[in-house]
Amino acid sequence: MTVINGHWSLDDRLERILREVPFEVPAGTRAVTVRLRFDRSLGVLDLGCASPDGFRGWSGGARDEYTITEEWATPGYLPGSVEDGTWHVWLRLHRVPPQGLDYTLEITTATTVPAQPIAEEPPHGERPPRRDVPDVDGLRWFAGDFHAHTLHSDGSLTIPELAELAASRGLDFLTVTDHNTTSHHPYLAGVGKDRGITLLPGQEVTTDRGHANVFGAVGWVDFREPVDSWMRHAAREGGLISINHPLGGDCAWLQPVTERPRIAEVWHSGWWDRRWGAPLAWADAWRPDLVAIGASDFHKVGEDGLPGQPTTWVLAEDTGSIFEALAAGRTAISAGPGEPLLVRLGDELLALDADGLILVRPGGDRQVIRGERVLVPAGEGRHRLETHQNEVMAICG
Repeated sequence: MTVINGHWSLDDRLERILREVPFEVPAGTRAVTVRLRFDRSLGVLDLGCASPDGFRGWSGGARDEYTITEEWATPGYLPGSVEDGTWHVWLRLHRVPPQGLDYTLEITTATTVPAQPIAEEPPHGERPPRRDVPDVDGLRWFAGDFHAHTLHSDGSLTIPELAELAASRGLDFLTVTDHNTTSHHPYLAGVGKDRGITLLPGQEVTTDRGHANVFGAVGWVDFREPVDSWMRHAAREGGLISINHPLGGDCAWLQPVTERPRIAEVWHSGWWDRRWGAPLAWADAWRPDLVAIGASDFHKVGEDGLPGQPTTWVLAEDTGSIFEALAAGRTAISAGPGEPLLVRLGDELLALDADGLILVRPGGDRQVIRGERVLVPAGEGRHRLETHQNEVMAICG
C-alpha cells in the first residue's frame, strides 16, 4: 500500500481546480484500488483516474473508493489492462473551505484479481399500454427521457434497475448520461433489449460552471477541455450536444462557448414552479432555432423527477433513430407520459387530454382548448399549453 497525505488550500482551487496525484504501478499488477479520505463536513473532493494510456474513470463526489482490474471495475471506471508505469488519481477541488482541506490517499496494487461484487437483478415487470398518438408520414411519436444516472456516477440504481423503472412508466427510450464517464455504455443495448426499452448512450460532461449532455456512442469527452472542444468532439464523431438545466442553481450554464448548441433542456425536473417563465425566456434568447427537450435528471427515487418527469416525445422511424430525429428538431414535451400533450401533425397541432387548457402561439395569441383530442392549425415556432394561471403543461417545437 502507498499512502499519500496532502492539503489543498482555497488558493489551490482557484489556481487550478483539477489536480493529478501520481502513483506508480509495478509490472505484473492486475488490480489497483484507490481510497480517498477527507472530512466531508468541511468540503468536497471529486475522484477520478488516469493510467499511462489515458482516461480510466470518474466518480466525482459519489465515491471515496474504486478498483480497476483486467476483468472488471467499479462502476464509473473502465476495466482492462493494468499498465505498469505512472498512473494518476484525479482530484477535483469541488468545495474547499477558507482554512483548506486535508486528504489521504491509500493506493493498493495486487497481482491477483479480487472477486467482483455482483448486484442482484430486479424482477421483470409489466409495461403500461402505449399512448394513442397518431403516426405522421410513417413516423411514430416515441416517449422518452434524455437525462438519467446510474451507479456509474451518482445515481442509486444499477442499469437494469433504471431500465425496469423507466419501462414501467411507459417510456420507449432512455438516454443514460452518467457524469464524465462512458463506463455504462457497453451494457446499455443488452440491458435495454432484456427490459423492453431502448437505452441510448450519453455522457453528462460536468464542470463547476455548467453541464452538457453529449449524445451518442462518441467515446469519452474530456470535461477538462473548453466547451468548444466538446462540440468539436461530438460533431467529429457524429454525436449531439445539449445544454443541461441552464438555470439550475449552482450548476447553471456559465460556460463561454463560441457557437451556441442548438439543443437544450428547456424543461428540467428542477422547474418546480412552471408559472415561472425564466426557462422560456432563456430559450427564446439562446437562439431562434432552439430544439427544446425535457429531462428528469433522475438519480434516485424521491429526488429529482422519476424517469419521464418530464417526458420528451420524439417523432422518429424507430427508437434506433431517436438522435437523428432530435437533430431534425421533431420533439414535444409533456409533464409525464400520460399528461396533457401537444404534438405537431404536419400543418396541424394535436392537443391530447388538454380540455380547458390554453394554447399559446409564438406571437402570444391564445386559444382555449375544448375537448380531449383537438386539432388546431399549426404555425412556425414553439407552441405551448398552459393553465389559466400560466403554468406550462406541454411544449411543442
